[in-house]
Order: sequence, then C-alpha cells, then structure tokens
Amino acid sequence: MDDIEQLSRKLEELRLEHRDLDEVIDRLIERRDSVDLLQVQRLKKRKLVLKDQIHKLESALLPDIIA
Repeated sequence: MDDIEQLSRKLEELRLEHRDLDEVIDRLIERRDSVDLLQVQRLKKRKLVLKDQIHKLESALLPDIIA
C-alpha cells in the first residue's frame, strides 16, 4: 500500500507543477513587450515531460483490466 500512496503523492506533485507552469507561461506571454520566447519554449517542453510522467503514473495506478 505504501507504493500506491507514494505514486499517488508523486502524481499530485506532478499535476501541481504542471498547473503552475501553465500559470507562469500565461503570465510570460501576457507581458508582450518583453517575452523571452526561449524561456517560454523551455517551460512548454518541461510541461510536456510532466504530462508524459503524469500519464505513466496514472497508468501504473490503474488496475489491469482483463477483457
């Protein structure tokens, strides 16, 4: 049961970071006069990595269903 709890905790941390990155990216884009496109691109790439990790953890937490 500890493994499931740890995975759930990690999943929640990743989701939180993903949401935070959304907010940071939005704020950076709103500042149109001084947008650092490279920084935005890096943050978006990090968001994609997080999304992949989230999907892997969600799959690991779902029980196998025998069809």
